[in-house]
Amino acid sequence: MGDAIRWGIVGSGMMGIEHINNLKLTPGATIVALADPVASSLAMSQRAIGHEVATFADSAALAASGLCDAVVVSSPNFTHHDVLGPLMDARLHILCEKPLCTTLADARAIATRAKGYDRIFWTAMEYRYMPPVADYVAQLHAGRVGKLQMLSIREHRFPFLVKVGDWNRFARNTGGTMVEKCCHFFDLMRLIVQAEPVRIYCSGGNDVNHQDERYDGQKPDIIDNSYTTVDFANGVRAMLDLSMFAEGAEQQEEICAVGDNARLEVFIPKGEIVFSPRVGFMNPKQVERRVVEVDGAALAAGHHHGASFYSHAAFARAVRGEGKIEVTADDGLRAVAMGLAAEISAKEHRVVEMAELGL
Repeated sequence: MGDAIRWGIVGSGMMGIEHINNLKLTPGATIVALADPVASSLAMSQRAIGHEVATFADSAALAASGLCDAVVVSSPNFTHHDVLGPLMDARLHILCEKPLCTTLADARAIATRAKGYDRIFWTAMEYRYMPPVADYVAQLHAGRVGKLQMLSIREHRFPFLVKVGDWNRFARNTGGTMVEKCCHFFDLMRLIVQAEPVRIYCSGGNDVNHQDERYDGQKPDIIDNSYTTVDFANGVRAMLDLSMFAEGAEQQEEICAVGDNARLEVFIPKGEIVFSPRVGFMNPKQVERRVVEVDGAALAAGHHHGASFYSHAAFARAVRGEGKIEVTADDGLRAVAMGLAAEISAKEHRVVEMAELGL
């Protein structure tokens, strides 16, 4: 294969187009095929590519074509399990969008199969690859705050966008907001804390968004705001603060880690990292601020602060044998499990032990 990677895209909607735009910036990447049952989505992706490529109705037909070396799976969440089977049968390199699957059984089945897979299987957790967040995590792992004790993540953002068939309005299709949206943040928690969760409590509801919407007479049931706390096995406490009706916020994502020596924060989209060491009572503050710059073309190619571009670069290194798999199917499984635990907690108003889910 050399340096060239022939790409297929399964699921050619909004996220598929973001991948297309970033692959066009990725050296050695060529998009050769699309798979989607919706003709209008295929047409939009063809326009994004800028020329015609082979199109297929499903992942099985794309896999059987022999055209591709690697595939992005960006189809609706509930399709992932069925989409992935033929791609793995064809031994293609796979970049699977989060969440890995919408049920624990399906996610576990894919993660189990991926353990013996002789190609690259990578769960797309773009938030890891935002350059300011990657820099921030590296500083935490280097011990800049001392012994980490507390981690909080806030996302105050816009409501879920309209998708084909309105599939993202119902938890049965998405896995629920705490899986669909928040698996990113649960993955970040595990990455930062470097331990596994023990128990989760989530208080959340559907209070503002989609109240007047009906689909076949059914009202959307997805959480639009929540607080979630997580106890980790190493004693670290983490919290997620989510609002899906706060698009006016200056910073969409804020992460704050507090150790026994200092506090470290990062803000997106500003890209600023703020370091605040302990100074003792009434002593002058010694706050340090630094903005992590992001390539302009990468910023313009998607909605994840350049992360999709850097994620693709890391994936390509792994495909070429120049790097390791950085986000495994098991990582995807565990992020789904945390999201499902939060969904159960919010619905049943109780603490959920991760042992209940077999993890």
